[in-house]
Amino acid sequence: MDQRKHKRMISNRESAKWSRMKKQKHFDDLTAQVNQLREENNQIVINILYVLTQFQMNVEAENLILRAQIAELSHRMQSLNEIINCVNSSNLNSAAAIHEKEEYVSYLELDDFLNPWNLLQVNHSVM
Repeated sequence: MDQRKHKRMISNRESAKWSRMKKQKHFDDLTAQVNQLREENNQIVINILYVLTQFQMNVEAENLILRAQIAELSHRMQSLNEIINCVNSSNLNSAAAIHEKEEYVSYLELDDFLNPWNLLQVNHSVM
C-alpha cells in the first residue's frame, strides 16, 4: 500500500509538474504573441501617422495653391471691374459728345439751309 501511495504521489507530482510546464509554456506563448501584436500595432500606428502627415502636407500645399489662385482671380476681377467702370464712364461721355455733335450738325444743316448763298445750291439740287 505504501509503495502504491508513493507511486501515486510521484505520478501526481510529475503530472502537476507537467501541467505547470504546459501552463508556463502557454503563458510564454501568449506573452510572445502580445509582444508581437504590440510591435505590429506600433508599426501600423507609425504607418498611419506617416500617411496622415503626407496627406496633411498635400492638403496644405493644395490650400496654398488655391489661396494663390483666389488672390490672382480677385486681382483680375478688380482689374476687369476697373476697365468696365472706365468703359462705362467713357461711354457716358461719348454719348454726351455724340448728342452735342448731332445738335451741332443739325444746327449747321439748318444754318446752311437758311444761308442765302446756299439757296442756289439747294434749288439746284432740287431741280
